[in-house]
Amino acid sequence: MSDPSPQAVVQAQLDAYNAKDIERLLDTYASDAVQFTLHGECLARGRREMRARFVARFAEPDLHARLVSRSVVGQVVVDVEVITRNFSEGVGTVEMLCVYAVDAGLIARASFAVGEKRLLAPPSPISA
Repeated sequence: MSDPSPQAVVQAQLDAYNAKDIERLLDTYASDAVQFTLHGECLARGRREMRARFVARFAEPDLHARLVSRSVVGQVVVDVEVITRNFSEGVGTVEMLCVYAVDAGLIARASFAVGEKRLLAPPSPISA
């Protein structure tokens, strides 16, 4: 049986993220996968560290990733996403550039660049 395509692996990861299904999400990553900021620091090494990061994020009730665009070049998948998050100041969004390197049907490395936080406008008060 052949490995799933890199695009299918990354889509499965995105679907699991939006479902807040930690087990399904971690199943898309190699056991020794590493996550980085783009061209920078290590965010998590291995599924154990990733689990801690995702569990904290999944506690946000409005968490959702919307795929804006996807490019695939060989085993590398680049997604541009808009992430809805629950910040201390309120609900907002950030743009993210996500670069995934897939090997043998699993995400081996992932790098993320995060854009500027944008708070969503609070609802207008109802006038009497």
